[in-house]
Amino acid sequence: MKLDVLVFAAHPDDAELSCGGTILSLIAQSKKVGIVDFTRGEMGTRGTPEIRDKEAAASSKILGLAVRDNLRFQDVFFKNDDAHVLEVVKKIRQYQPEVILANALADRHPDHAKAAQVVKKAIFLAGLKNLKSEWGGKAQENWYIKNLYHYIQTDFMKPDFVVDVSDHWATRMEAVRAFKSQFFDPNGESSNTLISTPEFMELIEARGRELGLSIRVKYGEGFVSDRALGVSDLTSLL
Repeated sequence: MKLDVLVFAAHPDDAELSCGGTILSLIAQSKKVGIVDFTRGEMGTRGTPEIRDKEAAASSKILGLAVRDNLRFQDVFFKNDDAHVLEVVKKIRQYQPEVILANALADRHPDHAKAAQVVKKAIFLAGLKNLKSEWGGKAQENWYIKNLYHYIQTDFMKPDFVVDVSDHWATRMEAVRAFKSQFFDPNGESSNTLISTPEFMELIEARGRELGLSIRVKYGEGFVSDRALGVSDLTSLL
């Protein structure tokens, strides 16, 4: 299956929390979008890997993803080394995306920046003709993507561009709340993590509003690029 956009995420829910609206916007434009999670979030304080698997499946249905995979890397302890990078190379060559979205380049959770670096290296290696890889018992062809963008996570970063997700915000938040084991529940576990406090959803709302205001729309999601962005039509910019 060839995808238009492939989203890599260190943990289940990273993509939904940071670029779920953008995913929905792309799918509304008939783009094929998939997510590849690195881990099952097994080191998380709340829930279990099995619960997170079910929540990811529920969220994927809400988003309308073409595919969702999990590399089952070890949460917290996966490394930016040859073995892990090669597994990501295989996914890039398998799905042949034009655009890749990846974790933030810097954030409070060390897995986020680490995942971003794994993806950046894998993108380069995926294009090398002499780097051999196999999938399903068959040799894979090398693949070049067009663009890599990093979504913004807990720690604010000034975006290089902002996507208008106003029309998709409600569904985006429905996909986020599919990971119900992770968020505040007055009848559930006590609020013992940053994202399980009642205030966290208010933060998500405020971030969306702030980024939306920056481009004069209701809700936005921001992205960072490590190279200059080019436009062919100046009048198409918001």
